Amino acid sequence: MANGVLPQGVIRRGRHVWLNPRLWMRRVTLWLGAILVGVAAIAFAKSAEYANSLHQRMVDASPLLPFIVGPLGLASVVWLTRRFFAGSQGSGIPQTIAVLGMENVKDKDSYLSLRTAIGKFGLTVLGLLSGASVGREGPTVQIGASIMHVLGKFTRFSRVEMQRGLILAGGAAGVSAAFNTPLAGIVFAIEEMSRNFESKTSGTVLTAVIVSGIVSLWWLGDYTYFGSTSAVLYGSTAWVPVLLCGIICGLLGGLFSQLLIVVSKGLPGKIGRFAKSRPVLFAACCGFLLALLGVASGGVTYGTGYHEARAILEGTANVPETFGLLKLLATLISYVSGIPGGVFAPSLSVGAGLGHNLAALTPYAPIGAVVVLGMVAYFAGVVQAPVTAFVIVMEMTDNHDMIVPLMAASLLAAGTSKIVCRKPLYRALADQFLLKEEASRSS
Repeated sequence: MANGVLPQGVIRRGRHVWLNPRLWMRRVTLWLGAILVGVAAIAFAKSAEYANSLHQRMVDASPLLPFIVGPLGLASVVWLTRRFFAGSQGSGIPQTIAVLGMENVKDKDSYLSLRTAIGKFGLTVLGLLSGASVGREGPTVQIGASIMHVLGKFTRFSRVEMQRGLILAGGAAGVSAAFNTPLAGIVFAIEEMSRNFESKTSGTVLTAVIVSGIVSLWWLGDYTYFGSTSAVLYGSTAWVPVLLCGIICGLLGGLFSQLLIVVSKGLPGKIGRFAKSRPVLFAACCGFLLALLGVASGGVTYGTGYHEARAILEGTANVPETFGLLKLLATLISYVSGIPGGVFAPSLSVGAGLGHNLAALTPYAPIGAVVVLGMVAYFAGVVQAPVTAFVIVMEMTDNHDMIVPLMAASLLAAGTSKIVCRKPLYRALADQFLLKEEASRSS
């Protein structure tokens, strides 16, 4: 380059890039996929909310109805999953992470396809209608990744890093649209879904998150998922609730994760043999247990826990003191049953309940502040992704004045969680999926 003038070859290459139809096809595919992910996430949110409200009407009509609807509903979900939608069970995040490590296209298609996305959507909604304690956010990640993966196949993205980037983008866009938290979607893709986040895929993820976030904002408006709180910790005693929530909620979150990892390998003894030989009947038994927990809690352990967590945060909740522990148990039973569904929203509601309990030990601190600390600490303990945890809770509660306490509680909880759960939940479950795929190929 002389006198600041670019050589003709460089200019031609620049023009070629802008006029290249293949590159424009990739851009259009990415934009279209992000829009579709946003629409799917919104439709999923609306459907899940409607299913929750229908189940609540059943409980209001008769507390005994869940003893019929729960067993029949969960049994139907497991039967449909095993019969028509194999690969859609569970959270959806471990499956998506596992796919990022797969080389075989057929293996990827077994977890990321339109059939899987449809099954994940419909069966999670049916599970919520049946009273299961599951979330839609993890499934939205798998749905988003499936949409991007399918579109990438149609446009024949040949480079491995681009295919991987599309899957990452779909998952991140799913988090962004599901929670209306674009920053958390980006952080989630970097911290949780990909430990080797490359510059070649970062632009793809950012574009997908922004476009899906715009779709969510256009349709639903600028809302905060769990409402908002202006509660702030002041003074030299602010570290006390941070320590309490970080250690106690972190330990309980790690214990919950370790239990999920253990049971995903198979329940021990006669119960395990029964679950393996009669999965549909076992799911019905889990539905009956969920109905028992619902009666014991006054009906607040059903569903995502979104309304309960929001009410606790805003100080308008009418839940028992045991809500946090009962919700934890209901989420564990729902996961063990084998139905599709995530643990994002239920974990945040468990954390809200635990934070409300711990607020009694620090009467000088605003209850809302301790509740937020409980949410971030328990969630960080479950997923062991501290940056994602505090960013997602900060965005969902619109409380930027609590950044430092949230960061401290999140980091402390993630570290404490490792005492009882050595490996992050989603990574451990993803590794199990990869081992199963290798075993099935070798057999």
